Amino acid sequence: MRPKILIVDDLLENLISLEAIFEDFEIDLVRAFSGEEALKHSLKDDYALVILDVQMPGMNGYETLEIMRQRKKTKYVPVIFVSAIHHSYQNIIKGIETGAVDFIPKPIVPEILKGKVRVFVDLYLQQKKLSSVLTEMAEITRNLEIEKQKAILTSQSKSTFLAHMTHEIRSPLNGVIGLSRLLHKTPLNNDQQELIDIIISSGENLVQIINDLLDLSKIESGQIHLEFIDFNLNDLLNKIFQMMKYKATEHGIAFRYRLSPEIPSIVSGDPLRITQVLTNLVNNAIKFTSQGSVEFFVEQINRDRDDLQVLFKVKDTGIGISDHGKSLLFKEFSQTESTIARQYGGTGLGLAISKNLVGLMKGQIGVRSELNEGSEFWFMLPLKSAELKIPEILKPVEKAPVHLKILVAEDNMISQKVAKLTLKHLGFDCDVAQNGMEAYNMFIKNDYHLVLMDIQMPELDGLQSTAMIRAYERDEVKGLSAYIVAVTANAMIEDKERCLLAGMDSFMSKPFTDIELGLLLTKAGKRFKEV
Repeated sequence: MRPKILIVDDLLENLISLEAIFEDFEIDLVRAFSGEEALKHSLKDDYALVILDVQMPGMNGYETLEIMRQRKKTKYVPVIFVSAIHHSYQNIIKGIETGAVDFIPKPIVPEILKGKVRVFVDLYLQQKKLSSVLTEMAEITRNLEIEKQKAILTSQSKSTFLAHMTHEIRSPLNGVIGLSRLLHKTPLNNDQQELIDIIISSGENLVQIINDLLDLSKIESGQIHLEFIDFNLNDLLNKIFQMMKYKATEHGIAFRYRLSPEIPSIVSGDPLRITQVLTNLVNNAIKFTSQGSVEFFVEQINRDRDDLQVLFKVKDTGIGISDHGKSLLFKEFSQTESTIARQYGGTGLGLAISKNLVGLMKGQIGVRSELNEGSEFWFMLPLKSAELKIPEILKPVEKAPVHLKILVAEDNMISQKVAKLTLKHLGFDCDVAQNGMEAYNMFIKNDYHLVLMDIQMPELDGLQSTAMIRAYERDEVKGLSAYIVAVTANAMIEDKERCLLAGMDSFMSKPFTDIELGLLLTKAGKRFKEV
């Protein structure tokens, strides 16, 4: 829409003269023969400028402008006075004080007026453009806010789903790993011992992978906290080899690994994340190889004193990857070919998680592959050489200085069994409550020292039960409060925070080890140490 200029004069010939001056302008001129008519026009449309005569019958130009400046719509519209009375400085000053931006004498010099008008027309167009941009930005902001709220709701739904998945997956794993650890401590022959070791190692690795799978949003947002500790690299590789060799045997393929001798025995890095990435690559290699071999090896690429550049490679003689397939690698929920998921299974998350983890460890990851000619996945990491340290021997947890009265609040029968047998192995007995209400009723009767409290239980959950126990302790003015530990399959960070806010002293995720449980027994024992 073209800019509009309101021209106000009681003489038609003056209006025609103004229109002639602006005939080559891309504007629309609107006539007004009086101040009253000018005010009516100014309320109907938006004007880039008003050219206003001073001397008019009825309402003069000054009075017209005064009213315009009192109205919100016309308060800031620029007005130029044109008049034959400009020779009186008093009139010029009055015009400027009334709110005009300029005062031009008659007879009008067209070039002067055109120059001044062009400035205000350009300014008007820029203001309209800016207003349009601001409107668009406001609309974009509103849309972004809507999308943000949708994303928050989606994230909340995802977190709720992940929390339920954590519980549902960890609960059976707690039984598998917990009972396997207890079986490991019984008399076994060498073959049985090796099989139990593999079950435990595989279960522990699965738990760590589940931790990241169920908390993928945390990986994506870069909130994973890395360790930087000393570890034996050859032990790590051998552990992966032992864990995966049975799967390779089932596929009927050769399986081997090699560690270059120039790499120090002990290095510093994050062994858990390295294990996770390397296990994923080895598992994929075996899965996609039906004949031939799979091998993984580690080489030192560069060394500057204690700083190492270490290359991990996994090579197979499997199906290989097409150029199109390689473009889809390392993307979440993607498979290289449409038939992969149907034939081989998998979520398509493993390589995406591996790429994130390698990136967090300041490394690089990639692949070399041709269709039907095998693949070689690799990742390079900076590590540090470390001194060989003799680890402290973890002694079995002995009984606390006092006889601890222990209550296990758990509705899952297998988890009850794991807790009872693990405590028995450590030298402690316990009572068991089937739900949160039963746990509260048993507590007020027996005043337990230590409560191992599950979170998701029928009738009353662990958080509510803990709150009732803490209220009971406050009402009874008890000197020492019970040591309450959340023992739960919910492993999200927010779950831990909710437990601590509810009044619990500590948090332990399922599946737990006897060492973790022993440390909690020691802490509880110190609280109730005999005088």
